[in-house]
Amino acid sequence: MLSAESASVVRATLPAVTGALDEIASRFYGTMFHDRPELLDGLFNRGNQASGAQRRALAGSIAAFAGALLDHPDTRPDTLLERIAHKHVSVGITDDQYTIVHKYLFAAIADVLGDAVTAEVAAAWDEVYWLMAGALIGMEARLYHEAGLRPGHVWRPWTVVERRTETPDVVSFVLRPSDGGPAPRARAGQYVSVRVAMSDGVRQLRQYSLSADPGGDLRRITVKRVAGADGSPDGEVSNLLFGDVCRGDELTLSTPAGDIVLDDAEAAAPLVLVSAGIGCTPLTGMLAHLAALESTRPVLVLHADRSPAEHALRAETRQLVDRLPDARAVFWYERPGPQEPEARSGLMDLSGVELPAGAAVFMCGSLPFMRDVRARLIAAGVPARRIRYEVFGPDLWLADKTDRAGREDTADSAA
Repeated sequence: MLSAESASVVRATLPAVTGALDEIASRFYGTMFHDRPELLDGLFNRGNQASGAQRRALAGSIAAFAGALLDHPDTRPDTLLERIAHKHVSVGITDDQYTIVHKYLFAAIADVLGDAVTAEVAAAWDEVYWLMAGALIGMEARLYHEAGLRPGHVWRPWTVVERRTETPDVVSFVLRPSDGGPAPRARAGQYVSVRVAMSDGVRQLRQYSLSADPGGDLRRITVKRVAGADGSPDGEVSNLLFGDVCRGDELTLSTPAGDIVLDDAEAAAPLVLVSAGIGCTPLTGMLAHLAALESTRPVLVLHADRSPAEHALRAETRQLVDRLPDARAVFWYERPGPQEPEARSGLMDLSGVELPAGAAVFMCGSLPFMRDVRARLIAAGVPARRIRYEVFGPDLWLADKTDRAGREDTADSAA
């Protein structure tokens, strides 16, 4: 792993690098996109760039990787790396792009930290970067091979065969491969990237969970129209899909990716599915998969939302729970309604909820929600290693840092 000489230098300079992350990331992306504007076409999401989320994510992931190497020098943080590798494969990252990122990132570090970046410091952080890049390149090569794809060639046209309105702000699309071939293998809990051309001709992409059983040749994604807040723009891709895409239209989808999936080896273990808002989508896909298998696995579904009318896939979730012989659901609503007379009021509160012993827990929702529920689950005796969670957006490293450090991260990001 990291050499002793470099570890000493990285340990001494990590606080300075971490403290300057925002400035380094801003300089890095600004220069790279000025010189390589084609990278904004179908690779980097400009909405995330505008909000600053993408900038913080990439530079932060490298700092988090460096911290993990220092804290556990004999162990590579594969949980962090696997999640990033899946994300990269879902957008078609290739080996050569690591060299491009290296060039502009290290120029930004030198610009921001100035004389503090001696040859020794540069060499130490260079070692960190290529340790991380080398591990990711290897993982991504394996994922491409397992999918039967050449690196970067992840895109395929799909035809919308059904559009269904779920709530005033949520719509589902059922899709079939346009070329008539079989759908690629997918696992319950995974996601796909959707790439669309915007009005100015620039292609943008977003990841959406598979919200139905991934068996067969049909796939379903469920899209929430994202409205901008606190100065951030509306979601370009979600608003285009919500407003313009109808049955018969064609969308470009990536190969399925994501490591937060049901483990067939634990087919008999109890399962707890915890979600809030649109975070229900990957967990509904898991529930549908269990129902298709006629699983007898004990399942507890816990979901929080603003109201029954805003709870996407609510009726379908109830139907799936009814199909499973040992499943039950508990819902919380800030504004209860007659559609769910047995639902609880307010935010999710696990007091009085009997959690099955030895359960595997899957969570999806905003980071503040997941931090709170995770702490409650641990306090209730659920081991941290049994809790897995999906994070929407570019800030995967934040959630993984929470697991490695064994503490609640204070960063805030909406799923």
